[in-house]
Amino acid sequence: MFLPRKILEEKLRRMLAEDVGQGDITTALIVPPESIAEAEVVAKESGVAAGIEEAKILLESLKLKVEVSVNDGEKIKAKQTLIKIFGETREILSVERTLLNILSRMSGIATTTKKLIEKLQNAGLKTKVACTRKTAPGLLYFDKKAVLVGGGDTHRLHLDDMILIKDNHVAVANSIENAVKKVRKEASFSKKIEVEAAKVDDVLAAAKAGADIIMLDNFSPKQIEKAVKALKKAGFLGKVLLEASGGITAESIIAFASTGVDIVSLGEITDSPKALDICLEITTVEKK
Repeated sequence: MFLPRKILEEKLRRMLAEDVGQGDITTALIVPPESIAEAEVVAKESGVAAGIEEAKILLESLKLKVEVSVNDGEKIKAKQTLIKIFGETREILSVERTLLNILSRMSGIATTTKKLIEKLQNAGLKTKVACTRKTAPGLLYFDKKAVLVGGGDTHRLHLDDMILIKDNHVAVANSIENAVKKVRKEASFSKKIEVEAAKVDDVLAAAKAGADIIMLDNFSPKQIEKAVKALKKAGFLGKVLLEASGGITAESIIAFASTGVDIVSLGEITDSPKALDICLEITTVEKK
């Protein structure tokens, strides 16, 4: 994922402005304006680094000097220094929490994603791991990028990425067939069509209607296996991508991925990620 630096910088500075409010009172009262410091961003546990690019851009936008010792996507160890920062002490302390929030959340998402992928690989499975649109408000870009850094698939980034016909769309159109027919007629050739299915009959209806992808929503592994057999019997297996979604966890992912689906998508990757423990430590302080 790529954004022009100025656009990404604007997103990051909005985060900082929200946290700082009218000013960092504590820092203003304790730290003299002439104070200069060196600080280190240190991982307190092992994982996968993410948000390094964002951290560097945010810090540099505040005229701080930055030395990065790890790249996004690299595995990191506990007590490893990720970034060194040089500059005005007030600036460093005011940006500390925003900086760590970005790094901790993105690294946590990337770490979780990587673990899930490695779990499938160790089981001899090639099923793709994807996230969903269950991201924190305002953090869609950062959450999705973290999944990508961890080796996962971002799925849809925005509603205009792909056509995804869900249950409420079907309710309005009266049937899966009607919904797919309408979008086939009106949509650009460049947009893939995915249909959310709630039962095996829906799976067959979506395949017959010409869906590119079928989401097996809240199916159990046994129900998915039944759907796969039905598609095979009807001659559609291998002609349409199958995505298992809903209720999939790190504990159950093997069972779902073993059914023959192409993709497993998990909301928990981004809707309730475990942040990686990362801290910032002032190492030296001096006057200008």
